[in-house]
Amino acid sequence: MPDTATTTPEIGAPEVSLSASAARRINKIVAGQPAGTMLRVEVIGGGCSGFSYRFGFADAVNADDRVIERDGAKAVVDEASLPFLAGSEIDFVEEIIGAAFRIHNPNATSACGCGTSFSV
Repeated sequence: MPDTATTTPEIGAPEVSLSASAARRINKIVAGQPAGTMLRVEVIGGGCSGFSYRFGFADAVNADDRVIERDGAKAVVDEASLPFLAGSEIDFVEEIIGAAFRIHNPNATSACGCGTSFSV
C-alpha cells in the first residue's frame, strides 16, 4: 500500500494527496456526520499574501470536483482550485498551539506568518 493516496489523474492533471494524518482526522470528524460527508478544500482570493485556503465539509461531489481518497477518507477540490494545489499534500498537524489541516504546497512562493494565505 502506498504512503500517500492521490486523485485519479487525467493526462496532465495536477495531483493532490492526503497524508495519513489528514485521513485519520477526516475519518474521525465525519464519523458523527451523515454518510458521504467529506472534506472540501478550496483556494480563494484574499488573505495577506493573495490567496487563502478554505476548509469545510460537503455531502456531495460537484461536477467539477476532483475526489481524493485515502484509508476511507475523502476530500474534494474544485477544478478552479486544482492548478493552485498541483503537487500539494493535505495534512493534519497537531502542535502545542493547536491542531489544524495544513497544505504543503510546492507552488507557494511565499506565505503569511500564520500559514493560512500564500502567493504563487
